[in-house]
Amino acid sequence: MDDQRSEIVVHRGRAAVDDDAARFEFERPGVRPGGVVPRPARRSRLRWLFWVLVVLAISGAVVWYYPRPENQPKTAGRNQFGGPVPVGVATVQKGAMPVTLTGLGTVTPLATVTLKTQINGYLTEVAFQEGQMVKKGDFLAQIDPRPYQVALEQAEGQLAKDQALLKNAQLDLARYNTLVAQNSIAAQTRDTQVSLVSQDQAAIKTDQAQVDAQKLNLVYCHIVSPVTGRVGLRQVDAGNYVQTSDPNGIVVVTQLQPISVIFTLPEDNLPAVIKQLHAGASLTATAYDRTGTTALGKGHLETVDNQIDTTTGTVKLRAIFDNKQEILFPNQFVNVQLLVDTLSDTNIVPTAAIQHGAIGAFVYVVKPDQTAAVQQVKLGPGDGRHIAVLDGLQPGEKVVVDGSDRLREGAKVTLAATGNPADTAAGAQQDKGRPQAAAGQGASPPVDPQAPTGRQSAQPGAQQQDEGQGGSRRRNTQ
Repeated sequence: MDDQRSEIVVHRGRAAVDDDAARFEFERPGVRPGGVVPRPARRSRLRWLFWVLVVLAISGAVVWYYPRPENQPKTAGRNQFGGPVPVGVATVQKGAMPVTLTGLGTVTPLATVTLKTQINGYLTEVAFQEGQMVKKGDFLAQIDPRPYQVALEQAEGQLAKDQALLKNAQLDLARYNTLVAQNSIAAQTRDTQVSLVSQDQAAIKTDQAQVDAQKLNLVYCHIVSPVTGRVGLRQVDAGNYVQTSDPNGIVVVTQLQPISVIFTLPEDNLPAVIKQLHAGASLTATAYDRTGTTALGKGHLETVDNQIDTTTGTVKLRAIFDNKQEILFPNQFVNVQLLVDTLSDTNIVPTAAIQHGAIGAFVYVVKPDQTAAVQQVKLGPGDGRHIAVLDGLQPGEKVVVDGSDRLREGAKVTLAATGNPADTAAGAQQDKGRPQAAAGQGASPPVDPQAPTGRQSAQPGAQQQDEGQGGSRRRNTQ
């Protein structure tokens, strides 16, 4: 009995504990009976955790890579280490600056002849090689002359016949004149004989013309070059029957020496050219290739067209070139520089020194205290590499030609080595007198003047101390 009672009590206690656990699980929010968490609740918690991690990662990246205010340059005209800006300079010099006009032109031969036959016949011989240089009068081709030789003989035979008839008529006329003087025949007979003599004389002229025509045809059978030049590709081979109506002819001969270039200039430049021509000056013209860097030949201006093209506002000019080296080729595109005048004893600087801004054209002038100053200038003509400065500079002043993109008014500069020996010596003397900085205290290595502006890059492996609100951390400088 006691054992049965104990088992009943234990059973009832377990049942009560199970009921309490079930009731607790049922009353928990978002939890089903049996301890299983619903699937939407788990997804919501995972999504919330994912976005928290993303925000933390973005914040860390921004803090890590964003440049610190203390790393930005605080002084205009200084490099990343706080020292003077290395620049290349050039000295303003006195010299002569040519005034040139540039135009686009086309090489045009003075003579281009398409050699065509003037008679019909078989082409029996071609005596030239394609691309051969020939002189005026050189034999080029031969047409079969036999038909025209036969025609010449026929014309000569007819001429001889008519000459005999004329001679007989003239003898009869002489006899008739004697008989008329003796009143032996009527005067009408003598007049008729006079007309007959005139007819025979006219027939002889016609026969002589036929003879000359056949002789001329024989000359046409022997084709020669009309000009001195280069022979092109032959258009017909030997053995073909050629006619005067053939459009291509036999060959094209082009004169190469001398040769001309026809180029155009704006109508605004025409008065300066006409003024020099009226003064009797011979204007030099230089032909350059398509890139404008290689000179192909020098010549002189020959003539100016008699009217301006109203559609383009330009005028055509012709320049003559000797072309001894045969560099200029027909229909070649060239750039022509026409020397109109020369400015003597003017200030000249490299084109790289000229800057343009809101105030117009200006340069950076290096003062004796090694500071850069902005100087506005008035520009004159140039030749691409150098340009004349009409006002604003004096001979001997040094202007910045390299590194000006990092300069401001009053910025400290140091002279880098340039191609000018005087400027290189000045920079070396300046560096010799400047004391060297202690190691680790702002000693600046040479800076490439061609390096792009903006954020400067430090040496590889360099690190900086970065202070923050949460403590200090090290990072590689960008």
